[in-house]
Amino acid sequence: MQLTGIHHLTAISAKPRENLAFYTGLLGMRLVKKTVNQDDVSAYHLFYADGKANPGTDLTFFDFSAAPERRGANSISRTGLRIAGEASLGYWRDRLKRAGGVTGDVVEVDGRLTLPFEDGEGQRLVLVDDGGVGMASPWERSAVPAEHQIRGLGPIVLTVRDLAAIDQVLLGAMNMRRVRDYAAHGAHIHVFAMGEGGPAAELHVIEDKDLPMARQGAGGVHHVAFRTPDETQYHAWTQRLSELRIPHSGEIDRFYFRSLYFREPNGILFEIATDGPGFATDEPMASLGEKLALPPFLEPRRAEIEAGLKPIE
Repeated sequence: MQLTGIHHLTAISAKPRENLAFYTGLLGMRLVKKTVNQDDVSAYHLFYADGKANPGTDLTFFDFSAAPERRGANSISRTGLRIAGEASLGYWRDRLKRAGGVTGDVVEVDGRLTLPFEDGEGQRLVLVDDGGVGMASPWERSAVPAEHQIRGLGPIVLTVRDLAAIDQVLLGAMNMRRVRDYAAHGAHIHVFAMGEGGPAAELHVIEDKDLPMARQGAGGVHHVAFRTPDETQYHAWTQRLSELRIPHSGEIDRFYFRSLYFREPNGILFEIATDGPGFATDEPMASLGEKLALPPFLEPRRAEIEAGLKPIE
């Protein structure tokens, strides 16, 4: 039983209008689902992905009126976005620097060319050259040329106080494997892989016992989700966590995928999510994200929900 890679990552924005402009305009990602947080319907849940809304490409945001994140330990500290090739990194370096904001330089990290940058709320991101390996589904209406578009998520960087504790969960419960270590930016980083490995299926974990605790907020990350291919394996993961006595949410039907939540010992929220049914379940693929989509159990409350949301476009 193997997780196959990163499924999605969900972050927090207190400025949904600016968030939409940044990720669809500057980054050229496709808004594939405009819906609400199913546990707090006063907040948008925005999903940005590739042209076909493939699992593993979703960077999503909860619209929470929250204070800025306090950076620190026991948090997801940087989100990788995969692109293909050195020429694309040059394109993105120039595009991001023209737009202003916080943008670093192209540097080699862990044998891959990378370009760190932040969005307007301080969300820490990094473009990673994945060598063009694997499937790509560009969005034909993106402002970014197809060859330079973001191909998906990964690697994801975590900063924790207790490496041994998370090591036990990643290896012993989640069947990942520790594949290598490397040094970067003054830190010693431990790489855990799942499935076939590679940048779309890696967690990079930094241990820092002295760093103050993070406080979740705008510009920070809420949780990271991992891919399981079907409901049979999804149910098996639920059983596995129960047998290992790892507290979890129980199985939750999010309509677009099935979810299972739990926290690793440092407190970071993990999710295991199925690849399907997918975002075209209730909208045509050609018009994903153009209207507010609600799962069937929320549809009877549409008028109430729409009245409570702020326009973002």
